[in-house]
Amino acid sequence: MNTAPTKVAIVGAGKGGIALLELLHQIPDVEIVGITDKDPTALGLKRARDLNVQVTERVQDLVQNHGVNLIMDVTGDPSMGSLIQAMKRPGSEVLSGATTRLVWNLVQHQSKLEAELFQADKLAGLGSFAAGIAHDINNPLQLILGLAENLTDEQDLDIVHEQARDITEAVKRTSALCRDLTSYARRDGAGEPVPVNLNLKMDEALKIARYAVTLQDITVVKHYAEDAMVIGNPDELLHVFVNLITNAVQAIKDRGTLTLRTGVGPEGGVVASVSDTGCGIPKEAFSKIFEPLYTTKPPGKGTGLGLYNVMSVISKMEGHICVESDVGVGSTFRIEFPQVQPTMPGAAL
Repeated sequence: MNTAPTKVAIVGAGKGGIALLELLHQIPDVEIVGITDKDPTALGLKRARDLNVQVTERVQDLVQNHGVNLIMDVTGDPSMGSLIQAMKRPGSEVLSGATTRLVWNLVQHQSKLEAELFQADKLAGLGSFAAGIAHDINNPLQLILGLAENLTDEQDLDIVHEQARDITEAVKRTSALCRDLTSYARRDGAGEPVPVNLNLKMDEALKIARYAVTLQDITVVKHYAEDAMVIGNPDELLHVFVNLITNAVQAIKDRGTLTLRTGVGPEGGVVASVSDTGCGIPKEAFSKIFEPLYTTKPPGKGTGLGLYNVMSVISKMEGHICVESDVGVGSTFRIEFPQVQPTMPGAAL
């Protein structure tokens, strides 16, 4: 049964107001009718405009808005509560003081838990790549060892120079591998949303996800639209694609095809998809795969956090993710991102 959304008005656009905006705009059954603050430069007002939430100049205009069910006072001003009570329409409820502080603490606790789950899943993923990482490090090390042994008795100066250059290149490759993995592991997803090029982010994710299993027998096909740009956190989006590509690669038991695609959605937004010709997902699992701790992988092979984190990131971006799959044929995870506003600043990452 469909129910009417809870209409919320936020009074105060400081840290508490920003936290409520970030939390409430992700909940489908909540509609933020507006936010106000006596300081017109408050950061929460800027964030509200980014989220297309109405900014109201006067407290009275906001709390007397027709249809407001809940007024949340996060100003910390003791006199604001009585003022709102005097102005509000009958039937509207007010949260302020200790109650609002409790909501604020719950929001902070949830954000901390999400960040910890995000990081735990990322590190667990790197652990599952251990064999591939060891293989890519061992190869150049064996090359360096062999060349170094040759140099012990080599008298030809030209050959010495040539093998020294080969050793240098092998060291550079190993160093680049360690640098990429260390950088990925340390990223915590913090930061403001900026323009992100999905094509570049998919390619970056492919470099990391290839350690899941060898890509030697997998054909990688790319269909990228030009300037596939979205507004989001680049580190979170990288983790989204690492998860989806890793799952796709691991689903392909022997030979198969991995297809990465970006394009324009039906309403002008950007669409990205990751497809594989792997084992597929049973239809009865569709409703569970985005739940935390649920996994179709064997014990020890998955954390059950990957797709949950993917869903969390996409929901925060006001996007949508869906899956199409047939057992024995393959799967496609398709993400629809909202249209990028042309006025957004920042360089593409």
